[in-house]
Amino acid sequence: MNAIELSLFSSRIESICDEMGAALKRSAFSPNIKDRLDFSCAIFDARGQLTAQAAHIPVHLGSMAYAMEYIIAEVEWQAGDMVVVNDPFKGGTHLPDVTVIAPLFVEGRLLAFVANRAHHANIGATAPGSMPVSRTLQEEGIVIPPTHLLRAGVWCNAVLEQLAGLAPGTLQSTEAACAEAQGGEPPLGAHTLAAMGDFTAQVSANRTGLSRLQELVTRYGQARYQKMVAALNEYAARVAADSLRQIPDGCYEFADQLDDDGAGTRDIAIRARIEVMDGQVAVDFSGTSQQVPGNVNCPLSVAAAAVFYVFRCLMPARIPACAGAFRGVTLRAEAGSLLNARYPAAVAAGNVETSTRVVDVVIGALAQAIPRRLAAASHGSMNNVAMGAIKADGSRWDYYETMGGGMGAYASGAGLSAVQTHMTNTLNTPVESLELHYPLQVNRYQIRRGSGGAGQHRGGDGLLRELCFKQPATVSLLTERRTSQPWGWAGGSAGQRGENRLNGVPLAAKTTFEVVPGDVLAIATPGGGGWGPPTEESPKQGIR
Repeated sequence: MNAIELSLFSSRIESICDEMGAALKRSAFSPNIKDRLDFSCAIFDARGQLTAQAAHIPVHLGSMAYAMEYIIAEVEWQAGDMVVVNDPFKGGTHLPDVTVIAPLFVEGRLLAFVANRAHHANIGATAPGSMPVSRTLQEEGIVIPPTHLLRAGVWCNAVLEQLAGLAPGTLQSTEAACAEAQGGEPPLGAHTLAAMGDFTAQVSANRTGLSRLQELVTRYGQARYQKMVAALNEYAARVAADSLRQIPDGCYEFADQLDDDGAGTRDIAIRARIEVMDGQVAVDFSGTSQQVPGNVNCPLSVAAAAVFYVFRCLMPARIPACAGAFRGVTLRAEAGSLLNARYPAAVAAGNVETSTRVVDVVIGALAQAIPRRLAAASHGSMNNVAMGAIKADGSRWDYYETMGGGMGAYASGAGLSAVQTHMTNTLNTPVESLELHYPLQVNRYQIRRGSGGAGQHRGGDGLLRELCFKQPATVSLLTERRTSQPWGWAGGSAGQRGENRLNGVPLAAKTTFEVVPGDVLAIATPGGGGWGPPTEESPKQGIR
C-alpha cells in the first residue's frame, strides 16, 4: 500500500478515538469527566495490542497499552459484552480510574477492542473524593477485577449496583418506584444518578467506537483492515527506531526522590539506568526504593506509561500512536519495588505523583545525552485535592481536582506557567462549575508569580488557588515537591517548592483533615526549573 493510503487509514482510525471521547464528554454527569476531561479512549487489536488512541491522558493510555493483553486473556468474550476493571494489579492504574472494554466481532470473528478509562470521584474509599492518604489498597475503594458490566448486550444490574453504591436489587425495583412516585422525588439520589450516568456514558462511548470501527472494517474488508493495522505498526516501528537512533549510544543514569509517602517514609529514591544501542532502549530501575507503607507505590503498568510517554515526546508528531511505536523500548523494575509493587500495596498516589517523578528521572538521564532537546524539571506534582461530605439529608458530594504548575524551561525558551504537565492532560474545573456543583467558593485563582526557576530561560510559574468552605467537609491532599525542588538544567535554578495551608497554617504534603464553614484552603503549586545559567535571581514568592 502507498503512503497516502496508510496516512488516511491512520487518521480515520484515530478519529474514532476522538469521537469516542466527544461522546463521553457530552454524556457524562460529573464535572470530573465533562469539565476536567479526565478520561481516555483507545482501540486495540484482537490480541490487545494498541492500534490507535486519542491525545487524552498519558498515564491512562500508556498503562492500558502495556496491560491490555493481560486483561483480555482473563475474559471469555462474545458480541455485546462490556467488561469493567480498575484493579491496579490486573491492568488498572489506581481505583478511581475505571476502564470499560468492548469487543468488536465481525461475522462471528473477534477483530478488535475499544476501551475508555475515566476517573470517578467516588469509588468507595475511606475518604471522600476517593484519593485517601491510604496504607492498603482496600482503603482506596472497590477493587474490580475484569468483570462483565454487560453480557451479550444485557446490563449486569448487580455489577452496576455495586459500582453506584446501591443495595442489591435496587435497580430491579427502580422502574416500579418511579411509576409510584408520579412526579415526586426520584427513587435514587442525585449522587447515585450521577455515578450511574458516568458509567452509562462510558458504555455509550464504547458503542460509538464499535459503530464507527464496524463501518471502517466494512469499508476496507476484514483482511485488508488487518493488513492496514499491521502496516501501521511496521511504519510506526521504523519511525520510532529512526528517532531513537538520534540518541547517542551509551548508558545514562539519573536519580531523584519523592518527598514522602504520607505514612512516615521520606526521601524515597527513584533511580534509572538507560542503555541506548542502535535504536533500541532499555530502562532499568534497579536501585529504586522498595515499596513503602504509604500510597505512592505503583504497578509496573504505570511506570511503563511514564517511560513510554517520554520517548513518545522524542518522536515525530506524525508517528501513529500504536504498539509499533514502543517496540524498541523495554523496562525492568524489581518485583516488590516502588515501581512494581506487590498486592495489596496502596497505589492511589502512585498513578499521579510517582508516575510524574519517573518522568523527571527518565528526562534527567536522557538530558545527559541530548541536553538541548529536553527541558528542566516541571512542577513535578499533580497537586491532588479531594474532598466531600455526607449532608444532613443523607445525600453526599465528592470533588476531585488536579492542579497545574510551572513547566520546565528548555534550550529554546521559557517554560509555560500554570499548566498541566507530562502525565496529566486534564483541564481545571472552571470556577463557575465548581461553585455550581459543590459548597465551595473560590477566593483566589491566579498565577504564582516568581515561582519558576531563574536561568537563561526561566521556568514557568505555578498556580495559587484559595477555596473557602461553605459546609463541613473532609479534605485529602496528595502533593509532591513540597520538600524537594524541581531541578534546573544546564546551570538553571530550581523552581520553588509548593505550599499547602489551611487558614494560613502549613499543612503536610499528604494529609487528611476536617474543615468547617469559613475555613480557607490555599494551595500554591511549584514552579518549573530554569534552563541555562541565570542572569538574575528569581524573586521569592509564597502564599500571602
